[in-house]
Amino acid sequence: MAVTSDPLAPLLELPGVPEAVARARDALVAVHNHPVNRRGWPASAAEASLRAARASAALEGAALQPGDTAADPVLAGAVRAAEESGRLLGAWRSSPLQALARLHVVAAADLVPADRHEAELGRPRSAPGVAARLSMLADLVTGGTRAPGPVLVAVVHGELLALAPFSEANGVVARAAARLAAVAAGLDPKGLAVPEVGHLRHAAQYRSAAAAFAGGTSDGVREWVLHCCAQWEAGAREGTSIADARA
Repeated sequence: MAVTSDPLAPLLELPGVPEAVARARDALVAVHNHPVNRRGWPASAAEASLRAARASAALEGAALQPGDTAADPVLAGAVRAAEESGRLLGAWRSSPLQALARLHVVAAADLVPADRHEAELGRPRSAPGVAARLSMLADLVTGGTRAPGPVLVAVVHGELLALAPFSEANGVVARAAARLAAVAAGLDPKGLAVPEVGHLRHAAQYRSAAAAFAGGTSDGVREWVLHCCAQWEAGAREGTSIADARA
């Protein structure tokens, strides 16, 4: 079905957004064109995925121990979500709500008591509006917008943080979904960037911008999109450092 009214088109008219989108795209093209990543990108992507999982868990207060991905249940879940993402690309493109459910199952497995697994894992909350907003988000992901990758990914990320559709691990799921959206949209097709490190380094700004996005004002949405674009730039630099270390 042709898109007759793009709900994200107004975001491209917000001050500074087109320029931020261009900078993010250019930075990601550069890390994909790094000589090491022309053939050896799978190893770079694996390291980027692990760094992303650790930073995502740290944003949730996980206690990180070098080399031990099972020491903290949030970190263990973030690592499992990162590993699972590689198998969810097809599902994300056609049935994103199924992909989100699977991300929650693996991310929250150690956080939800065993006797509540069946009732909670992979199942969105029944609160008013949750199902409708998830459906609208799925429509965007499956062709409901022609917005550039950085904008779509920011909206996926911000909406999942704002909605908190699950009982646990919403932040980890939101950031894993954003990575998946970036791959699917062709923004970071090989998963070489680590924007999560930027979010962690600017954690207060990350939370403030996410709250602004949740408020729904034009200024709040702009703040979030600009923050996310900046962290994709930073994430590309982190990806370049991974490639440089392997050169």
